[in-house]
Amino acid sequence: MDWEKAQWVIPEEKMKMKLLHLVPLAQQSLELLKELRALTGHQKWLFPSTRNDGRCMSENTVRVALRSMGYGNADMTAHGFRGMASSVLNENSFNADWIERQLSHVDKNAVREAYNHAKYLPQRREMMQWYADWLDNVKGSQAV
Repeated sequence: MDWEKAQWVIPEEKMKMKLLHLVPLAQQSLELLKELRALTGHQKWLFPSTRNDGRCMSENTVRVALRSMGYGNADMTAHGFRGMASSVLNENSFNADWIERQLSHVDKNAVREAYNHAKYLPQRREMMQWYADWLDNVKGSQAV
């Protein structure tokens, strides 16, 4: 986590395509992470395993949480949040290159991928802030 630049730095070895991935974070994300850090302390993991064995939480934790809230596979999956973000951003006319880079997708055109090393960080930061604001608005419209 690079708090100064407001981005999550995911090392190559953690990524499927073995490429460093930078994730610009919206203000809401930073605030939530700071709140979480206050709860978990300054441990290695923001999302530690409940087993207290020095590992991070399992990739199945989100799936189990969704199921416990009553969402089935047909309703939502952890990976479905990525699809939802992509759909909303595309429907709101954000640049497809920014969206694909945010999702850490490589260009299917090998020549284009070989030459385009753009990270689009300023644009992606603005896009992710827009998306966080959009989510806040959706949440607000669902309030009872």
